[in-house]
Amino acid sequence: MGSWAYFDPEYETLSIRINPPQVSVDNSSCRECTLVKVDSMNKPGILLEVVQILSDLDLIITKAYISSDGGWFMDVFHVTDQNGQKISNSKTIEYIEKALGPKGNMYGLLKPSTGKKAGLGSMGDCTAIELIGPDRPGLLSEISAVLANLQINVAAAEVWTHNGRIACVLYVNDDTNNRAVDDASWLAAMEEQVKNILRGYGTDDSISFTSYSMGSTHIDRRLHQLFFADRDYEVTGTEPDSHIKPNVTIERCEEKDYSVVTVKCKDRPKLMFDIVCTLTDMQYVVFHATISSDGPYASQEYFIRQMDGCTLQTEGEKEKAIKCLEAAIRRRPSEGISLELCAKDRVGLLSEVTRILRENGLSVTRAGVTTVGEQAVNVFYVSDASGKPVDARTIEALRKETGKTMRLNVKMLPMNTKALEASGRAKTSFFLGGLLEKLLH
Repeated sequence: MGSWAYFDPEYETLSIRINPPQVSVDNSSCRECTLVKVDSMNKPGILLEVVQILSDLDLIITKAYISSDGGWFMDVFHVTDQNGQKISNSKTIEYIEKALGPKGNMYGLLKPSTGKKAGLGSMGDCTAIELIGPDRPGLLSEISAVLANLQINVAAAEVWTHNGRIACVLYVNDDTNNRAVDDASWLAAMEEQVKNILRGYGTDDSISFTSYSMGSTHIDRRLHQLFFADRDYEVTGTEPDSHIKPNVTIERCEEKDYSVVTVKCKDRPKLMFDIVCTLTDMQYVVFHATISSDGPYASQEYFIRQMDGCTLQTEGEKEKAIKCLEAAIRRRPSEGISLELCAKDRVGLLSEVTRILRENGLSVTRAGVTTVGEQAVNVFYVSDASGKPVDARTIEALRKETGKTMRLNVKMLPMNTKALEASGRAKTSFFLGGLLEKLLH
């Protein structure tokens, strides 16, 4: 099968007008979940767009059936909210129908969803800063202190760590005028100071620093891309325990000439997004897929080909794809303790919060910053810097230190399957999902 053909823009517009996407949100067919059905013209990247929109709303995908072999794309998603309930909020339903429908953003493919535009727009103009380099305890605190000293405000951010590396996307603005930081000398000073911090633990060639005006790539997808370019999937010696390692296999489907990717692992929010995002960025096309959840475990099967229509032929191709998918699944931790700190937004808030965490012996494994109006919400996944479980005394000390100026919510995330079954799925959204939730509700 050949690669995707070129579509004339006028023809595309005409085709969409003649065959607009059909979207339905069905709350009556299934007792336990809401069915989201999408029928539309098939185009490159369309599956990622749909999954991205559902994930940005923090919806849990419990089952999905995907078929896009040919000129038409048909899929059904079984979804619930974070509490395992059907989607009942009319604004959320309306948003899904609009975003996935003919007037939505789905045909501006591989661009941010309308939710992301709305969220960032509410914070004014921003400059995006990307960082990737070697991780160490307290690094986020040091980076945010540099920004605070330069009077640069962090309006939104997402920070991930994996295999001894840290990747960040920070949206910053000038505190004096709430505009994007575009002064060349200021940006150069900021870059030099941050690079000095990163050089303190690693070599120059392991550091990447990029600043640019607000781009079009989805923030979570960009983090996956940063790690992928950094080849974090090749790092050895930091593999998780065998009982939590994802089981990824790739076989050949002779009858239909597909490569079949099978993933079995612990279920968690945004799992399908992370997998589809990685397959898309590795230039694989998903023709069919079946997704299901059995208690705390997920089983996902994707029938794929490369962009040129070929299957994965060599063992080297298969091995790389497996390693990349395993890394994508592990980059978004969903165990341990999450801390949510709410306070009035100000320059230096992130620096203050991360300093308090560091002084209490906590390491940040993942973080997200959201700003809505004057309110900032900082969410952190934390672990004890010594590798031990975080004890109650540390949490109590945090409450006392932050209680005067911030509100602290602590969430224990499940450490094993029994805890997962007992507590339900833990909410793990930060930047985009949390922002959409506030805007819609």
